[in-house]
Amino acid sequence: MTERSGGTAMHEGASVERPVHPTADVYLRVAAVLVILTVVEVGVFYVPAFRPVLVPVLLVLSAAKFTLVVMFYMHLKADSKVFTFLLGVPLLLAAVVMVALLFLFLGALTLRGAGAG
Repeated sequence: MTERSGGTAMHEGASVERPVHPTADVYLRVAAVLVILTVVEVGVFYVPAFRPVLVPVLLVLSAAKFTLVVMFYMHLKADSKVFTFLLGVPLLLAAVVMVALLFLFLGALTLRGAGAG
């Protein structure tokens, strides 16, 4: 297989499969998407209409950027599924705990009121 866009390559007569790395064009496209997501993040911060949902929007955009970096620049996309599992499960657990704490403390602030102390 001479395809360089992704997948695995198998040499004739050999039984060892090696992942085919993406081309420089793919890396440049991913970098462009990361730049666009960063510009959107900065733009969302300065738009007053996003104030009520600022934190969730920024978390989603950051998660998208994190996923792109891990998949392409850290080569997790072409790696074994075991490594994806070893990264994904603790990451998901940490995200659930962080969101739970966010709701817990945000709920405490709204029940007490921001000025009460």
